[in-house]
Amino acid sequence: MTTTPGERSTRVDEVELEMELLVEAIYRKYSYDFRHYARASLRRRLLDALAKLHVESLSVLQHQILRDAHVFTALLTHLTVPVTDLFRDPGYFAAVREHVFPLLATYPTVKMWVAGCSTGEEVYSFAILLDEYGLLDRTLIYATDINPEALRKAEAGVYALERVPAFTRNYQRAGGVRTLADYYTAAYGKVVFDRRLRSRVTFSDHCLATDAVFAEVQFVSCRNVLIYFDAVLQERALDMFEQSLSPRGFLGLGSHEQLDAARRQGRFDDVVAAERIYRRSR
Repeated sequence: MTTTPGERSTRVDEVELEMELLVEAIYRKYSYDFRHYARASLRRRLLDALAKLHVESLSVLQHQILRDAHVFTALLTHLTVPVTDLFRDPGYFAAVREHVFPLLATYPTVKMWVAGCSTGEEVYSFAILLDEYGLLDRTLIYATDINPEALRKAEAGVYALERVPAFTRNYQRAGGVRTLADYYTAAYGKVVFDRRLRSRVTFSDHCLATDAVFAEVQFVSCRNVLIYFDAVLQERALDMFEQSLSPRGFLGLGSHEQLDAARRQGRFDDVVAAERIYRRSR
């Protein structure tokens, strides 16, 4: 049985309405705010979650999450799908090492914020490079995410052994000067990163959509997060990063995120535009 264009349009409108009601329910019940996430991406993730959670519709999912926090926890994992790797986009880390670290080295202590840290791969990437540059012992890294399960994995620092070859290639391309194996212990098909790296990291729940500035830092790295936000939420996040940065502090964004001239005006200057690295304006 085929559907007419009018019927298909009606169904799309129904899905949009169900989606709006669901994210509003999530906000009111759990204080997680997805209301300003990019609609196409949010719709795709919600529909994928329906299939993975074996739920027939968004309205049924809304009913379930309002009555069972475990269902919401499962849904949150699908809404914050981590796409990450150790030293992902090695050119970014190489540029940070060359253009950012020399200036961070002039500070007696360094504070860094990895926003949207997911399961921690980017955090350990920075910790390793900071160690090799001689900065780790005077650096405090704030690693934040909205997903408590992702934060738990990040704090554990345990990853599948099968991922190590890709980790190693990225590390070498990022300008690593040692052997990556120096930083982890392998056993039973897993690798666990050195406790010394983790000792310089504070993992914490933080939502860019609802929470406020919590510290002054010299460097904010928030990669491949803003692409999931609409324009309103992107601007809120950029304002928060600007307020968090010390004078002339650095901001690093993802490969698919760029500050155009109008958004940079009077706020951020280019450092390495190709790698989306900026510096707070004077």
